Amino acid sequence: MDLFSEEKTRLKLPNAELIYIDCFYNLDRANHYFETLKETVSWQQDDITIFGKTHKQPRLTALYANNDKPYSYSNIIMHPHQFTSELSQIRTDIEQEIKHQFTSVLLNLYRDGNDSNGWHADNEKELGKNPIIASVSFGAVRPFHFKHRHLKTEKYQLNLNHGSLLVMKGEMQHFWLHQIAKTKKNIGARINLTFRSII
Repeated sequence: MDLFSEEKTRLKLPNAELIYIDCFYNLDRANHYFETLKETVSWQQDDITIFGKTHKQPRLTALYANNDKPYSYSNIIMHPHQFTSELSQIRTDIEQEIKHQFTSVLLNLYRDGNDSNGWHADNEKELGKNPIIASVSFGAVRPFHFKHRHLKTEKYQLNLNHGSLLVMKGEMQHFWLHQIAKTKKNIGARINLTFRSII
């Protein structure tokens, strides 16, 4: 279902609220950030254990923050680097847009269609009760799938465009799951920045 037909849309779903801005950054700015982040971020590839089997996480990641608080998920503990000037500027742009402050950003680099992020929620205790997550995308367009944990008819797909901003609010991380699935399409790299506040 296509939920977002306007350039900026607010959507109230059961137990969630989303804001999507299709062109948060214009093409030149988005291209600049994509190339700069791809080359300058301290990317890492952690091991992840699922159902007793350990393998390489199917994407590269990095954590940056204005503090030294680690972030843990899926038995991975990440320690932050200090914000770069580019990440600080992006954070400021988002904070001014949505009137909410963030301490940290988790970055994902999907190198091609084989890289993915399975069904999950950003519900770690470090993020607080009802975390606000602001997600900026640069590079190749990938579908963002999200579904309600209990209401089986509540499932959607949204293409996250180059330079777009998606904000997840309310109880979404408690009641919804989301993913970036693998694809056999021949697509390029995508960088995703998910700003959050680690308490």
